[in-house]
Amino acid sequence: MTKYIFVTGGVLSSLGKGITAASIGTLLKHSGFDVGMLKIDPYINVDPGTMSPLEHGEVFVTKDGAETDLDIGNYERFLDVSFLKSANFTTGQVYSSVIERERAGGYLGQTIQVIPHIVGEIVNRIKQAGEAHDILIVELGGTVGDIEGLPFMEAIRQMKHDDEVEGTFFIHVTLIPYLKAAGELKSKPTQHSVQELRRIGITPQMIIARSENSLPKTFKKKLAMSCDVHPDCVIEALDAKSIYSIPVTFLRQNILKPIAKELGLGELNPDMEKWDTLVKRIVQPQTKTVVGFVGKYLELKEAYKSLTEALIHCGAHLDTRVEINWVNSEEIEEKGAKALLADCDSVLVAGGFGSRGVEGKIQAIQYARENKVPYLGICLGMQLSLVEYARNVLALEGANSIEFDENTPHPMIYLIDNFLDQSGGMQLRTHESPMGGTMRLGEYPCDTKEGSILRSAYNGAKTINERHRHRYEANPAYREALEKAGMIITGESNGLIETVEIKDHPWFLGVQFHPEFTSRLQTPNATILAFVEASLNAV
Repeated sequence: MTKYIFVTGGVLSSLGKGITAASIGTLLKHSGFDVGMLKIDPYINVDPGTMSPLEHGEVFVTKDGAETDLDIGNYERFLDVSFLKSANFTTGQVYSSVIERERAGGYLGQTIQVIPHIVGEIVNRIKQAGEAHDILIVELGGTVGDIEGLPFMEAIRQMKHDDEVEGTFFIHVTLIPYLKAAGELKSKPTQHSVQELRRIGITPQMIIARSENSLPKTFKKKLAMSCDVHPDCVIEALDAKSIYSIPVTFLRQNILKPIAKELGLGELNPDMEKWDTLVKRIVQPQTKTVVGFVGKYLELKEAYKSLTEALIHCGAHLDTRVEINWVNSEEIEEKGAKALLADCDSVLVAGGFGSRGVEGKIQAIQYARENKVPYLGICLGMQLSLVEYARNVLALEGANSIEFDENTPHPMIYLIDNFLDQSGGMQLRTHESPMGGTMRLGEYPCDTKEGSILRSAYNGAKTINERHRHRYEANPAYREALEKAGMIITGESNGLIETVEIKDHPWFLGVQFHPEFTSRLQTPNATILAFVEASLNAV
């Protein structure tokens, strides 16, 4: 049977529950266990697919095409494992399932209530996520005391007494504020948070204390006493230079000892030597390269979380600091690309939705193409490279994507009516289709062209597999004209154009897929690794 570790958060949000869960999962995986991860989100949305990146951060896409919380990306990047849609569910999904079952007569006329029906659905989903794993780590989104989180708290409380559960361990991540005026660390917020958990019926067995300052032994002892945990179960989580140093920091504090004791895991000695070497390269690299990162969601950098982390992974393997020069595409429209990108060794144009800032991205692409600067365009960045080439090389006036101009005379990017979805079924997609769940999502194969930058990046692989999240496609009607003028199609997927390169450019690659979704600290994505190498060589 599966053993469960539950991670809750107190005092306030954004304390790093996801990094905590991923770090513990990493240590357990390196100790030889099959570790599963689950993120539970209390919001009513079915998934974060239609939520604004400025409000929610990045939408992470799993191998099987689920649009999930960005913490699933953290799990994959830390554990070097591809998780599926079962690794994330929301209040919206839970209530939808229960209501659908009730409408179909599945409850035989019962009055449907939060307890037992909603809570029972939550428990069943947690158990399903834990199947086939030795240990499942469950992160509960939100903060203790949130009204929308109460059914989830009740569910994990009940699992303590479930005969089908071999063991449970409760971890509470909380804030220890430092009052500068008084010169004191304060434990009261944590005490109140733990009291709220106890009121619900959950007694945390470990406290992860987030703080800007180290905790004195006397303070840790006081915190342990007031929260009714052993002093060894108060773990410091200080601000770190790299999130990837957290597993090693936890290990130095013997975090696994009380977990192993409670869950009967035996003595654990994870091998973290290679991991530690990569972390040291992140913190103290030998060289540096500057990437001009052109985007439009710069008010919240977590909208590009997977991509910025992928650049860190590549830097670690190349012993290089990848310095990001954030460039707002709307600002390019005002000041010009050269003024903002001249000091960069390479240019990266990221994905996005909507017309805002598009012309600035096109100017950035033109700058990289004309000045032979290494260029990587991802998703929209690839699509706009076709638009830029059509306008400025093919001289097709008014060339555009129909996403931004439905009446363009030259639709370089268009909306196909149907395509094969991730499961192999036919998907219908029109202008009137709802936004949620109508995109090309998940992992698809891509056939690479011999002699291309793409094939070289993947060590000669004829077919690669990468993840997608987009609605529009490159128009094959312009393929002949593009290739005749020097823009070569170097990757295809079931007849769809996947990647483009420019013949006389030292390193120019546009990819329809999102390579950042498959990048991990231990195994960086090949496309982004090759891009960073090109950027480094351009220094």
